[in-house]
Amino acid sequence: MSEALIRVLIVDDQAMVREGFSVLLNAMPGIEVVGEAVDGRQAVSQVKALRPDVVLMDIRMPELNGIDATREIVAADADAKVLVLTTFDLDEYVYQALRAGASGFLLKDASARQLADGVRVVASGEALLAPTVTRRLITEFSKIAEAPRPPAMARIGDLTERETEVLVLIAQGLSNLEIASHLVVAESTIKTHVSRILVKLGLRDRTQAAVFAYEARLVTPG
Repeated sequence: MSEALIRVLIVDDQAMVREGFSVLLNAMPGIEVVGEAVDGRQAVSQVKALRPDVVLMDIRMPELNGIDATREIVAADADAKVLVLTTFDLDEYVYQALRAGASGFLLKDASARQLADGVRVVASGEALLAPTVTRRLITEFSKIAEAPRPPAMARIGDLTERETEVLVLIAQGLSNLEIASHLVVAESTIKTHVSRILVKLGLRDRTQAAVFAYEARLVTPG
């Protein structure tokens, strides 16, 4: 039995960009572009209608920008995965999108393989945190960010010492397997820790956990 296709919605106000990404992704095994949207408002309605697995989201668009669209999409559907597209890496708008619930970002000049790999990573429930550029983005803008969400800060004291340690390693971009190796425990144990961290802090995924760790100064930007 073949694996289910990863259903993708492409959101960008430029037709050439949408068409280009559609061609690239439809040519990749296991991925199907199920729809397109020209702005954030249309993206919100398309997500409700099509229920894609991954939304490729441009940031700067008319009607409703990618940040607000991301916020509305993840608020309406806890399982929604948003992958932000940007033309340059140190983009404060992308940082705000990560805070709003996006699972990661890619540069618009990414290769077809990088694009497909990013879609697969996000669809699997992981955050696209491994690229050093993502950590650099979080490091840069967490220095000037507003304080972390008050409810999360109030609950940080609920984390055990080991959970705090795991949170710091998440922020440093380590995978569950790498964290397990570093702490010399089973990967399943780390998965349990990660789940508890997200629940205790009221965060949706590893990307938000990484952003939170920097803003809470558990990891020192540098």
